[in-house]
Amino acid sequence: MILPYEKAICYSGFRDGQSPDAGIFPTYEEIKEDLLILEKHWKYVRLYDTDRQAEMALEIIQKEGLDLKIQLGAYIGAEVNNFNCPWGGVHSEDTLISNKQFNVRRIKKLIRLANEYPEIINSLSVGNEATVDWTDHMVPVESVVNYVKMVKAETKQPVTFCENYVPWLTKLEPLAEVVDFISIHTYPVWEYKNIHEAIHYTEDNYKVVAEKYPHKQIVITEAGWATNSNGRGIDPENVSEEFQDMYYQDLMEWCDENQVVCYVFEAFDENWKGSPEPNEPEKHWGLFYIDRTPKKVMDGVFSELV
Repeated sequence: MILPYEKAICYSGFRDGQSPDAGIFPTYEEIKEDLLILEKHWKYVRLYDTDRQAEMALEIIQKEGLDLKIQLGAYIGAEVNNFNCPWGGVHSEDTLISNKQFNVRRIKKLIRLANEYPEIINSLSVGNEATVDWTDHMVPVESVVNYVKMVKAETKQPVTFCENYVPWLTKLEPLAEVVDFISIHTYPVWEYKNIHEAIHYTEDNYKVVAEKYPHKQIVITEAGWATNSNGRGIDPENVSEEFQDMYYQDLMEWCDENQVVCYVFEAFDENWKGSPEPNEPEKHWGLFYIDRTPKKVMDGVFSELV
């Protein structure tokens, strides 16, 4: 197994008033506070980009001697238009050219950080949800394949690409042959499943990819349950802290039994995401609130933070 079984979680530490879009990042002390929380319960942490937040996180883990292993990603932007995206997948030609140049720089920075922190970074991802039909940052599969080859040629860590499970079944066949392991995302509640259908749907998503690629390790790099919704894409009746707790417990039991590495989405709520609407579901996937107090799913594990 390329990535041995451990508890894993997705992390992005943007707090109120901060966002990558505005270029306002968490401070060193804020990221340190977060990583000290995560270290108590998880071994693997997924970071999405090679930005200042990631650089500080790696510095803190090394300096403080934290027992964490990082999956580091390069968040690549749109290189072609996607007219299927309902919230803006069409860009100017200049933007697409600029993005392509920026993506290459991001991949080169991913390589640099992987070689700078070889004891902390245990896997690398060349992108996130950049090939699925609804993405607003579409990248051709051949570009992603080239990025994987660039990274593999200059690093020692295993390389992957993180994507919804569906494209792996057809569109990403050429990519599946060059990555070291396949990373899938599974979100039953985004696909209108209720809590009683949820874990079986996740199992089915995993198994259909695993059966297609029996020679590859399949890692779940996103799976989670929102705790609030304004009805945009998710039925409000399907989300609550009780349902998040139920899905999390079912997911962890299944992962333990089958030794499937699963990065739970996500550690902390992030208010910068999605629309300004407070109940926008994108803001409410955290196992902790934005003030770092635990939700129901974590209040027994982190009773000292309640």
